[in-house]
Amino acid sequence: MYQSDALKGETILVTGGGTGLGRAMVERFAAVGARVAVLGRREGPLQETVEAVREAGGKAAWASADVRSPEELAAAIDGIEAELGPLTGLVNNAAGNFLACSEDLSPNAFDAVVQIVLYGTFHTTLDVGRRWIERGGGGSILNILTTYAWMGSPFVLPSAAAKAGVMAMMRSLAVEWATYGIRNNGIAPGPFPTEGAFSRLMPPGMVEEAKQAIPVRRFGEPQELADLAVYLMSPAASYITGETVVIDGGEWLHNGQEFSRFTDPPREKVKGMLSALKPKK
Repeated sequence: MYQSDALKGETILVTGGGTGLGRAMVERFAAVGARVAVLGRREGPLQETVEAVREAGGKAAWASADVRSPEELAAAIDGIEAELGPLTGLVNNAAGNFLACSEDLSPNAFDAVVQIVLYGTFHTTLDVGRRWIERGGGGSILNILTTYAWMGSPFVLPSAAAKAGVMAMMRSLAVEWATYGIRNNGIAPGPFPTEGAFSRLMPPGMVEEAKQAIPVRRFGEPQELADLAVYLMSPAASYITGETVVIDGGEWLHNGQEFSRFTDPPREKVKGMLSALKPKK
């Protein structure tokens, strides 16, 4: 749906870009003309992603760093910019999550997720944002959020708290940094099957039940999220800032609406049930 040069001239860094949705975005950005950089802790996936982009004819670089460390981040971004040129875009995708009863959480478990998701996003955003402010010319930041950043969720308390913080930061900076030409937006994905995170968050035997909670009756495809990210990072979205776009097949609306369960059975059965409820003449 995009021209091959939709992101020509852009240089975009994706944290956590070596696997899953991060890699899908990196490859899609490169396919439409962007120079791309990936940053994370595990060197193997980063190298594999960069090699795939280069084999497809794109320009890419990688750097190993922990987003929880401002010093590591600064050195890594220095190296990336030396190789690819000044960044024009940032995708905050690095995250950590797991299912647990909140009463069983240790302080270290809570801290581990919040440090990666909230503090890591803060450190990366501030480092890149300061570079743009000093240089002028602006830039675009995209934060990968979640629908429970609005309403919370049981059993993922650290992630819910951290993602809500990232959303508040995104909205705050959308206003504060608009004067510098810096846009801040977010994407809130529903279920997207990927290696790693999805398997930890989808208990065995619940896959079909989870699909039934989604009005379109399927999970998302990484390419669909990547295409949305291309739009939000492109000049076509230059008037959009402070916004979070939900991409979940209608899941959170279905779960929150009073009579949404009426859409689960076959429609003829529902019509019969509703007919039986009509007052008798």
